[in-house]
Amino acid sequence: MATPDSTQPPESILIVDFGSQVTQLIARRVREAGVYSEIVPFNAAEAAVERMKPKGIILSGSPASVPAEGSPRAPQAVFDSGVPILGICYGQQVMTHQLGGEVRPGHETGEGGEFGRAFLTVTKQCSLFDGLWNVGDRHQVWMSHGDKVTKFADGFEIVATSDGAPFAIIADEARQYYGVQFHPEVVHTLDGAKLIANFVTKVAKCSGDWTMAEFRATKIAEIRAQVGDQRVLCGLSGGVDSAVAAVLIHEAIGEQLTCVFVDHGLLRMNERQQVETLFRDHYNIPLVVVDAEARFMAGLEGVTDPEKKRKFIGAEFINVFEEEAKKIGGADFLAQGTLYPDVIESVSFTGGPSVTIKSHHNVGGLPERMNMKLVEPLRELFKDEVRLLGKELGLPDVFVGRHPFPGPGLAIRIPGEVNKERCDILRKADAIYLEEIRNAGLYDEIWQAFAVLLPVKTVGVMGDSRTYDSVCALRAVTSTDGMTADIYPFEAAFLSRCSTRIINEVQGINRVVYDYTSKPPGTIEWE
Repeated sequence: MATPDSTQPPESILIVDFGSQVTQLIARRVREAGVYSEIVPFNAAEAAVERMKPKGIILSGSPASVPAEGSPRAPQAVFDSGVPILGICYGQQVMTHQLGGEVRPGHETGEGGEFGRAFLTVTKQCSLFDGLWNVGDRHQVWMSHGDKVTKFADGFEIVATSDGAPFAIIADEARQYYGVQFHPEVVHTLDGAKLIANFVTKVAKCSGDWTMAEFRATKIAEIRAQVGDQRVLCGLSGGVDSAVAAVLIHEAIGEQLTCVFVDHGLLRMNERQQVETLFRDHYNIPLVVVDAEARFMAGLEGVTDPEKKRKFIGAEFINVFEEEAKKIGGADFLAQGTLYPDVIESVSFTGGPSVTIKSHHNVGGLPERMNMKLVEPLRELFKDEVRLLGKELGLPDVFVGRHPFPGPGLAIRIPGEVNKERCDILRKADAIYLEEIRNAGLYDEIWQAFAVLLPVKTVGVMGDSRTYDSVCALRAVTSTDGMTADIYPFEAAFLSRCSTRIINEVQGINRVVYDYTSKPPGTIEWE
């Protein structure tokens, strides 16, 4: 987040990112403690220290190896800042190495790495444990490292150990430098959030009174600074993310914003009407609705590869936006509701080595032919934070609480070829499923629920006739941020009721199955 100095919160924590796929979880834990945080790549950290003047700095994990040639380092400005530092996993190792200690690959020590659940024992009290842990306590943590510290730098001492990491936590109380070999940001470290809260409030002395209202004010100022008096075109998908982004941007620049809703034929039941009502009637935001079903269906004809679907839909969205921009006399910026999980699954936040899981239609920039720049005010937020921001902006609870819906829409819930007939079938099945979930009072307990129309046909019997129709899969998961997810444990009677209604009411489906796969190993969406 590039926050203007005039609105910079007086207290903040800088998170230096070395390419870990869970770096944003550190920011979440800091924010949960009521403290403003920013993530910057390691090669931009020096400027961020000068700009932010943070009260504390956290060094993230990384897929890199400290002993490897060319592996990332923290700039000297981090250690010259005079503020408390917390190094996490790679962050502990790189801090140790740069301050004169020793880090060696696990294969050289003969002990290998340490991955998964582990237990550490507190051996000495330090400020990081204040009011939380005591000497002799044993606590569950989550390890994920191949290298290890073999000699700590001058001034440090061991304050906790584990079977696989004798330097599980090290501390230099004089300089207020702390290094943990495990990952306190993940939920598997049971007291991890409290440990990070201790660092930011008790060690770094932040008051912990930052709120989403402050984030709102900061982002509004940032949008105004970025956009100036130019025009913005915002693509609405019908989901929460783009809606919150649009309302936030409208609050910042008013009539300079025009929203475009593309009805591509890949929407949920009644999606178009709901968006028009919210934006035209409730917020009075300029809205253009484009009926583009025919062109999207034509472009998807014969396409079965999920990546090609996503790429086509993303490119066609841009084509539509470009056409609409010309109609309104041009626009300088394109606004999107991109979230951090979209970014981290598509490409490393730092441009570094983290692995691409799948591309997202709204990640990766714009074609060079377009003279438009991106405005993505939610790019560093998770879904639950977007919901909080939506409530702060006054969006109706029924809209803010909607389950996530992917930008490519039903196209990635129809494995195989997509056409209007299959979209219509899936739309009806999905609506019945969600209606049953609402009727059972389960909607708010579930992170995301949806139906998938499989490219599989099975034999069935309806009345005295043989059928040969499609299989519908139902999916429902619980999650906090979309990065991990567990299946929702419906009762058998509920699933049976859904199956009966779908088969009886939706022509073209004669079998219903339930997806029991968590994330990982699966993703939430099927494609």
